[in-house]
Amino acid sequence: MTGGWRDLRPVLALFGAGRRRKLLLGVLLAGLTMLAGVALLGLSGWFITATAIAGMASATALLFDVFAPSAGIRLLALGRTAARYGERLTTHDVTLAILAAIRERLFRGWARPGAARRLLMRPATLLFRLTADVDALDSVYLRVIVPAGAAVATALAAGLAVTLADAWTGMALLAALLSAGLGIPLAVARASRRAARRRACAIEALRARAIDLSSGQTELVMAGQLTAQRDRVLAADRRLSEADDALHRLDTGAGLAFGIVSAAVTAAMLLATGFLMAHDRIGAPVAAFLLLVALASFEPFSALQRGALELGRTLLAARRLGPQLEADAAPPMSRQPEPGVALALEKVVFRHEGADRPGLGGVSLMVPQGETVALVGASGAGKSTLLALAAGDIAPCSGAVAALPFALLPQRTELFQDSLRDNLRLAAPAASDAMLWRALDDAGLAADIRGLPSGLDTRLGEGGLGLSGGQARRLALARLLLCPEPLWLVDEATEGLDADTARDVLRRLYRAARDGGRALLIATHVRREAEAADRLVVMAEGRIVGDTRRGEAAFADGLAGLRPG
Repeated sequence: MTGGWRDLRPVLALFGAGRRRKLLLGVLLAGLTMLAGVALLGLSGWFITATAIAGMASATALLFDVFAPSAGIRLLALGRTAARYGERLTTHDVTLAILAAIRERLFRGWARPGAARRLLMRPATLLFRLTADVDALDSVYLRVIVPAGAAVATALAAGLAVTLADAWTGMALLAALLSAGLGIPLAVARASRRAARRRACAIEALRARAIDLSSGQTELVMAGQLTAQRDRVLAADRRLSEADDALHRLDTGAGLAFGIVSAAVTAAMLLATGFLMAHDRIGAPVAAFLLLVALASFEPFSALQRGALELGRTLLAARRLGPQLEADAAPPMSRQPEPGVALALEKVVFRHEGADRPGLGGVSLMVPQGETVALVGASGAGKSTLLALAAGDIAPCSGAVAALPFALLPQRTELFQDSLRDNLRLAAPAASDAMLWRALDDAGLAADIRGLPSGLDTRLGEGGLGLSGGQARRLALARLLLCPEPLWLVDEATEGLDADTARDVLRRLYRAARDGGRALLIATHVRREAEAADRLVVMAEGRIVGDTRRGEAAFADGLAGLRPG
């Protein structure tokens, strides 16, 4: 359990950073709510008993003051309601703010070089980390810290109240409340940790396998694995049911333990008050007050029961997210190149994880502002790796990368389930419709969009569903044309386009780059994409083996070695 608490340190540090006053206010209001409830029950018992006794004789009935206790009861009732409202408002507000800060820190962490690639390798697992794991952290404050603080404050106040009547009884009550009230949740937390972790892993596996079953049915049928995948889903569901059963048994056992201890404390207090009354040390109203205070004082500790059951899940989430939260949240900034240079790589070495040889071996490249450079070579030569380094998606093992602000068009077209207009405005949020249509026209897609019934308001499905592959690529190109950055990085610009459309789009792309004074680095193995470049940089086996300019004989030779298109 000690290691689990260590995993909570980064989370607790974020909970305490800059929000200590609100956190303490939430605990204070929760304590006031519990104390008001205990005092309300105790005072009501005292008042009813005292009223009954006073009513037994006319003289005492006339002298008995019913107004002060009645006012106290109303004050406690109103105060309890107000404190409960304030507690819920404060605790949930600060918890949601902290969870939002955790998500922002995690998203910034995943913007580090290489993180996006790991995200693509395990999208279901990492999405679970960013949603379910973050949500599980709200138990730290809402179901552990707040209830524990309120329960301890209530126990201390109840012990003090009883101590005023009898010191030994008060100390015994305080010891019973703290030992049993905190001991039971701790025992439950220890016993439930394994089941809570199994439940979390089962939910994650069930979600991932169910998604694979529903979205990959065609591939599973072709591979003859549909039945096996269905069995894997059912196996995950069985593990989830077994973990739920174990947690339900612990929950029932914890409730039983709280009930037994509460009954024992009440019975002991009944005996103690009877003994004190027999020796004329207290009267019946005070005895009723003490008995009801003891009965109500155990209730706040039962609020820890749910937090104890969820603590294993919370500790697992903290272990998964803690290293990312402890790391520097800000992504490393690329160095600024020298004046007049858009991109500079100096003796850059990069090795893919598990690879036998470097993906890039000591590469140096300089792209001046306003120049168009075609990066050519066979598949696997290192072109996409170089672009990823330039974009900061991966970090070099050695060497240095310096770049101006850039826009990247990768091989894979990334479109979102949104309107065409909003997909384009990712590049320029303030762009007018006229600017959007101009970019679509430059990308050769305007006629297709005008033919749609809703035009720019046409909504795309997930991943750009509703457009053909060529249309999706041209939409991504239109989005690039809206980007004002001084450096454009393009990987296989016209993939999926027919030859005539591709040449028209390339002509517009090169013209837009030159008119805007932008540097353009385009990775390709197709002749049509490279023939209009100012420079041809040839790569092979992770190294630059040729660098030639337009007009030189080697430039024409380099183009001749590319695939026609």
